[in-house]
Amino acid sequence: MNLYCKFLRTFNYLSQNNFMRNFCFIFLFSFSIFGQVQYPKDYFRSPLDIPMQLSGNFGELRFNHIHSGFDCKTQQKEGLKVYAAADGYISRIKISEGGYGKAIYISHPNGYTTVYGHLQSGYGEIEKYIKSAQYKVKSYEIDIALNPNDVVVTKGDIIAVSGNTGGSDGPHLHFEIRDTQSEKIINPMYFGFDAVITDSKRPIINSLWVYPLNGNSIVNESKRPISVNLSLQDDGSYLAEKISATGTIGFGITTSDYDDVSWNANGIFRVQTYLNGKTDFGYQFDTFAFDETRLVNMLIDYGRYKKQGQRVQKLFMKNPYPLSIIKSGSNNGIITVPGNVFQSYRIEIADFSENITKIFIPIQYSPLPANVSEVPITSKYFVKAKNENIFSLENVTVNFPANTFYDDFYMDFGVKKGTVKLHEDIVPAFSNFSITFEDSITPQEDREKMFIGLTSEKRISYYNTKRYKNSFTIYTKYLGEYKLLKDGVPPRIKSDKHIGGKWISDIDELKFTISDALSGIKSYDGYLNGKWILLEYEPKTKKLIHRFSDGIVAEGKNDLKIVITDNVGNSTIFETHFFRSQKP
Repeated sequence: MNLYCKFLRTFNYLSQNNFMRNFCFIFLFSFSIFGQVQYPKDYFRSPLDIPMQLSGNFGELRFNHIHSGFDCKTQQKEGLKVYAAADGYISRIKISEGGYGKAIYISHPNGYTTVYGHLQSGYGEIEKYIKSAQYKVKSYEIDIALNPNDVVVTKGDIIAVSGNTGGSDGPHLHFEIRDTQSEKIINPMYFGFDAVITDSKRPIINSLWVYPLNGNSIVNESKRPISVNLSLQDDGSYLAEKISATGTIGFGITTSDYDDVSWNANGIFRVQTYLNGKTDFGYQFDTFAFDETRLVNMLIDYGRYKKQGQRVQKLFMKNPYPLSIIKSGSNNGIITVPGNVFQSYRIEIADFSENITKIFIPIQYSPLPANVSEVPITSKYFVKAKNENIFSLENVTVNFPANTFYDDFYMDFGVKKGTVKLHEDIVPAFSNFSITFEDSITPQEDREKMFIGLTSEKRISYYNTKRYKNSFTIYTKYLGEYKLLKDGVPPRIKSDKHIGGKWISDIDELKFTISDALSGIKSYDGYLNGKWILLEYEPKTKKLIHRFSDGIVAEGKNDLKIVITDNVGNSTIFETHFFRSQKP
């Protein structure tokens, strides 16, 4: 106890004297690279005409990605006008069932591009342009590049209507800013939006974790990661309970931040750690490339997230990975605990407004043995991340190319009743690996209706399956349970309103509910009086919609035909006729 008190006195002395003189230099040096780019502060306006509030900020950690912009609240409803943030031209229009849904990209003469996602529709002539492009290629989903003179916009022009399309969990506008040339995404706060999204609150620390990082490491008598108790100090910082350890260790945190106007938890901006007063490991959400974003699964404790839904942000790298936001020394955040030496470790979490929360952690050597052992190894299949790994059992072969993973691990691998178990989805993969089933029993005529599906999590996920003679192969990035399945059942389609043989002059659209029980919907095509019509599909609600404003419907009788096809080629045809008057 006396030794621990002596450590705290020494720790406080360092904090108040030499360390504080060195801190400013270290801090400025660590992040001077981020201050070298001068972004225009008053160039972009808000894309909405309501006070800006965020349901998600830049850098927030999401499933399989780092959030690349602002999720602007739209008062929990669709239909708000969306404005061009600055002068420019619409350079891209992408309409998709998932992702950003309906999205518009505007390139600006200052070298940046703004993106507006989850739109309900374009506005005015822009919506006409979108519809024209969709009818030209006879597809709801489009991805088109525009020339600088095709659709020119002025700052403040209405370009769209806000919505809830694509991979959106509720009505909002996704807004982001990219470097036009490199396509790197940039934190919109750098462009002056911090003036309207004020923040006077420190980030919140929800939990602190410590990890033993090799077979000889023990932390507080445990060979497994453990949570660490924190005590709130008078100045708003936290003092962690003493860490007694041997071997190498690392830390992780769960944290969030609140601003003054949005009233919900968002992500933090920066984390920096210090070991004995020297910068150790950190990252800052300022800019990154899209091809890096899946590396969020290495930044967090992926296994804990998949099992418990808790995103622990790791402050170390056992095996380095190329996420550009990370700035680390040679030890990559890994702490070696020497005998009979106290060490001081500090974590600082900051938001964009430089509100900072600090955690002080005392670390000392301890020779005590572990009371909590490692998770026992029950598999003989060892995956060496840097090598190619091929495993075969019964009629299944799995091929992991070199560098599919960043970590080595023992894989739970087995085949039972036609299902292959590939561990659990608790180890992230970063490139595709293949799974091949051999089947010489199924008759040839049934093979076109077969596919390999992921059957984990009590549902079936279709994977595009390549067939060659007796072999069925898919490429995937997910561990889990897979099975070779047959789908002989066609999709279902039902009109939301009975229209057969009726006059429907009082409605503006046709709406249908479609579904497929196994392999999933692949395509949908509609025809009015033999002419192709645009059907908008929203997978979240399983709704298929045609709007009469497209101008295809005829006066009087109309013959309607809709063809729905699933991923293995089963089709359903819906046919009826209705009457409609176009006259007021």
